[in-house]
Amino acid sequence: MVNSEINLPKQAYVNKFVPKSKFYERTHLSSRLQKEFTGKIQRITWKYKLAEETVGITKTEAVTEIQIFELELKAQEIPERILKVIDKAIPYQILYKFVYNGSVAWGITLKQGNKAENYYFSEWDAPLHFDFTGIDLEKVYQKLVRAFIGADSAANRNFGELVANDAARKQLESEIIALNRRMKREKQFNRKVDLNKVLLAKKQQLEYIKQELSG
Repeated sequence: MVNSEINLPKQAYVNKFVPKSKFYERTHLSSRLQKEFTGKIQRITWKYKLAEETVGITKTEAVTEIQIFELELKAQEIPERILKVIDKAIPYQILYKFVYNGSVAWGITLKQGNKAENYYFSEWDAPLHFDFTGIDLEKVYQKLVRAFIGADSAANRNFGELVANDAARKQLESEIIALNRRMKREKQFNRKVDLNKVLLAKKQQLEYIKQELSG
């Protein structure tokens, strides 16, 4: 499949290798996490910096810069624990590009300051369209998150509401999986009927939220 491309001015291009030791120093990693860092990450490259001076878009109090990092991986597995370390060390919103053996995936942090509240990831080699335009960097960042949520058709919807709906969608999907497992294990007919009622209600809630997300 065609991978997403980054279309940014040359002033935003950094392409600077970042030693993994920098994150050890800043976050005082345990030996276990250091081992995970070296075992899962081949190379970290700071690819782009979106800031007032590089893209000419005004910063806000919530989003002063957006960084784009490329992580070359040693396995086709997104290392979320390591991303939390990187996000703790760097007080900016980060768009991640993951590369493994010619395949590409993307991720972004839902972040306040140094605290990563959630992560969004694409499938491997799934094309995404990133829109780097906006009246300020916060709006640019929100557009990037929307690309992962798949809410392009709901572009005028409140960003906080979209994020909350997406979190509710993920929660319901997890609950539906758990209920299906319980139903398979349940031996009593009456209990199975009760579980099925709950399952149907959860599925209806999920369809409603999916409609909300699609605008």
